[in-house]
Amino acid sequence: TRYFVDQRKVRVVGGQGGGGGHSFHSEPRKVFGGPDGGNGGDGGHVIFKADQQMKSLASVFPFYQGFHGGRGGSKNCYGANGAHTYVKVPVGTLVKEDGRVVADLTQHGEEYIAAYGGAGGKGNRFFLSNENRAPKSFTPGEPGQDRLLHLELKTTAHAGLVGFPNAGKSSLLRAISQAKPAVAAYPFTTLNPHVGIVHYQDYEQVAVADIPGLIKGAHQNRGLGVAFLKHIERCRFLLYVLDLSGPQPWVQLQDLKWELEAYEKGLSERPCVVIGNKIDLAQSRINLPLLREQVAERVIALSARTGDNLEELLLHLRELYDTYVKAEQSQGQSPVKW
Repeated sequence: TRYFVDQRKVRVVGGQGGGGGHSFHSEPRKVFGGPDGGNGGDGGHVIFKADQQMKSLASVFPFYQGFHGGRGGSKNCYGANGAHTYVKVPVGTLVKEDGRVVADLTQHGEEYIAAYGGAGGKGNRFFLSNENRAPKSFTPGEPGQDRLLHLELKTTAHAGLVGFPNAGKSSLLRAISQAKPAVAAYPFTTLNPHVGIVHYQDYEQVAVADIPGLIKGAHQNRGLGVAFLKHIERCRFLLYVLDLSGPQPWVQLQDLKWELEAYEKGLSERPCVVIGNKIDLAQSRINLPLLREQVAERVIALSARTGDNLEELLLHLRELYDTYVKAEQSQGQSPVKW
């Protein structure tokens, strides 16, 4: 079984530098050749590297150490530098130390040196001077940097499905993408964020994240709480999924926005669309015109179960994505691509 992990504590230690060499040159007819001990090699770094293929921190181990540098040799030969240790992490990984963010890996291939390797020691050749023609001194390599880091993953997706439990978010993600989140008739079926990819004919891909259902007081860590509210932070636009068959679905929207705003100011003001799900039920058809009267945003009524009106959602989703891409390019930034 593969588990979704979005937090990890990792101890990273850089490789130790190699010790300096201690030797004197000797060959026939050249007895006093002088010192020729080379310097030791530097220890290898531990480097976090964002990889788009990684979707969870489950494969990250709790301890990493860089390779040690080689010892300096005779004939002024330097020791080999230790190889760097690369740790692949998902795109959207935050690196924290003592509660302070030290790195934010948001682009594929982005790197962060988590622990520097120690410098190599000096061989006795380094200490040669006019005052000391036969130095016997040499230094050991320095130890690598030792740090305890906290990794935190915030799912990077273009759109986030936000709604209360059993609003039909997982069914909707199944209907518009190839993702297969669990669907069942009980609340909190989804316990981990799922990302589905919506494919268009021009080969553009829009990533949609199914965030586990929120409840009132989620910003105070009730229910699944802030453990999954943080995954909404990276979404560029939001899809509010409402259960049209319930009483007063517009109240659901007000509660959802209030929870988002209480968690992070300005989060509820991102570009969005309101999705009225379960339009195939009789009560939903009665509530739809009432919802449109109460809500200022665009409302798309559909049924994730039967597939009714999914085309309108897909077209509007592409409009939101194109707007996001143009906004990023106008600011000289590269939009997130899947």
